[in-house]
Amino acid sequence: MSLADSPAPPGAPARGRPRSEAVERAVIEGVLKLLEDGVPLAELSIERIARTAGVGKATIYRRWSGKEELFVDVVRAAEPPDPELPGTSMRDDLVALLEQLRQRGVMTRTSVLLHNVFAQMKSSPKVWAAYHASVVRPRRRLQIEILRRGQQNGELREDVDIELVNDLFVGPMLLRTVMRPEADVETDLSEGLSEQIVDTLLEGLRPVKSSTT
Repeated sequence: MSLADSPAPPGAPARGRPRSEAVERAVIEGVLKLLEDGVPLAELSIERIARTAGVGKATIYRRWSGKEELFVDVVRAAEPPDPELPGTSMRDDLVALLEQLRQRGVMTRTSVLLHNVFAQMKSSPKVWAAYHASVVRPRRRLQIEILRRGQQNGELREDVDIELVNDLFVGPMLLRTVMRPEADVETDLSEGLSEQIVDTLLEGLRPVKSSTT
């Protein structure tokens, strides 16, 4: 299955006229082909992408406002899809979110193409800003919402700072996937890591039931 065949993330906004999935796949495949051929992000003009994808520039501009927005969709197509949250508990939802981060880290380590995509994206302030606005920020809002719901449901202590708690959950996974390039996929990013992080932190963050005498 091609990276461009990945399903669109839930809630992705529609752009312009009705979208043709075949056309969008062709454009995204065109960008990926150019990246695989070693073309730097800075040299990926809309004209060159259109020529590679076999479409007109106007076709691309009807769907993306510019190269930055297009490249964010390329990255999202290459990433694991956003998880469907179980909704059974705060704990299960947090595990699902961290598991997406773990899988993304594994893919980045094992895919030369994806590794290069992220490296080039971070070197382009405009692309990184677009990715942060459309992907990172909404994910963080969702994480905060889950933690607030956990407080309301009695799954999380009411005296803790939600923003800080969110960083405590996400931080260890980001450390292993982003900050430690030498981390081993088989051991440091193994299956079960998401559950281990969440359960370890919840040991100290669950409400303490008062004992009766």
